Amino acid sequence: MAERMLQFTKVSRSMPDKRPAPARAVDFDEIYAEFSPDAAQAQASRCSQCGVPFCQQGCPLQNNIPDWLKLAAEGRMEEAWRVSSATNNMPEICGRICPQDRLCEGICTIEQSGHGTVTIGSIEKYITDNAWNEGWVQPIKPPRERAQSAGIIGAGPGGLAAAEQLRRKGYQVTVYDAHDRGGGLLMYGIPGFKLEKDIVERRIARLEASGIRFRFNTRVGRDVQLPALRTEYDTLLIATGVYAAKDLKCPGSRAEGVLAALDYLTASNRKGLGDVVPAFESGELNAEGKRVVVIGGGDTAMDCVRTAVRQGAKSVTCLYRRDRANMPGSQREVQNAEEEGVVFEWLANPDAILDTKAGKVKAVRASRMKLGEPDASGRQSPVKTGETFDVKADLVIKALGFDPEDLPLLFDEPALTVNRWGAVRVDYATMQTSLPGVYAAGDIVRGASLVVWAIKDGRDAAEAMHKSMKAMASGKVAAE
Repeated sequence: MAERMLQFTKVSRSMPDKRPAPARAVDFDEIYAEFSPDAAQAQASRCSQCGVPFCQQGCPLQNNIPDWLKLAAEGRMEEAWRVSSATNNMPEICGRICPQDRLCEGICTIEQSGHGTVTIGSIEKYITDNAWNEGWVQPIKPPRERAQSAGIIGAGPGGLAAAEQLRRKGYQVTVYDAHDRGGGLLMYGIPGFKLEKDIVERRIARLEASGIRFRFNTRVGRDVQLPALRTEYDTLLIATGVYAAKDLKCPGSRAEGVLAALDYLTASNRKGLGDVVPAFESGELNAEGKRVVVIGGGDTAMDCVRTAVRQGAKSVTCLYRRDRANMPGSQREVQNAEEEGVVFEWLANPDAILDTKAGKVKAVRASRMKLGEPDASGRQSPVKTGETFDVKADLVIKALGFDPEDLPLLFDEPALTVNRWGAVRVDYATMQTSLPGVYAAGDIVRGASLVVWAIKDGRDAAEAMHKSMKAMASGKVAAE
């Protein structure tokens, strides 16, 4: 049915309908509607089925994108879902939150030829949402049960992907997490307007129904000790993510009303989940009626500004020290934020937080910047022009990125080696740490990164853990 493909000269690029800004800015529902079946097939048919699938090369998971696009264009949706889910444990989540404009869609062949990229992410989301609706997504039933076990520390995307892969092979898997729900940043960091929480909850429920055990509200180093886990399980995976907020290094950064981004986003997500959040109710972590300034230019900053809009902020301003073209966040997210009323101050670097006599934030003083010579990474370094300006603020949110927590200290395991940034060192061929039988994956290895990279690392670590346990079972190596 090849005639269904190569329709990019006849069918224009189209995204699912986006709710108007005034309507979406008052709730936390996702902003895009679903594709209709006809629209999904039509958009999939735009794929050129090029000989060198750059889209696949641009995906950290090496998803077989041209194959499932062709199946979707032909209306073979169950087959498309099976191909999509063969390489990705959470395709509907990646379809929602991956920065496709920087990955698969950004290097799509027909995008480079001027015809507009295939809307890969939206089709990926449609295929798997449809699979859930049709009942094709079922609990895992391993072909045989194995006696060996794996413990996983962290129920974020990396840990969940590893848990699923190991359970598919029949291992007994237990996941530990310090939070009261699974998902990590999928649950508590990313706002509902990008990822509604029932999407994450159904993934967790499926894993539980598959026989994976979850132990929530359990912090390693406090509630359970790492040596005990190493004794209990044949292999162990560290997939804690990175949660230590990078600090704002300027005068006044300790003023009342200066918040870390994750504290702010977690409170908002918990409120949306129906939890009692005293710091939100008191106004400490609530932007309602306030002049909000967010400092940063990544996707977390975009999450913060758009959350503040929905909470009823009086005004929302984003300060970023480089220009729009050089910001690390998704350009789609910037556009969405602008549509919702966020003001961006590009080439602006905070010099000081100004506060009242009572110690409360009243403004951010910033320097106007210009882009100078490239730094070690090749990006142009921002340089002060000498001009300053003030932005009035009642709430300042630091969205400057995240660093790893001190795991050797928290786990009371000095033999666990980390690099100079605090990330866990691994042998990338095996994802094994300095501790025999202990592996690591995701942000705690590579630093704050994308969900899709965490999934890849989790899958790679699970495969290495499987090989190790298989060798142990065959008697080829002695168990540690």
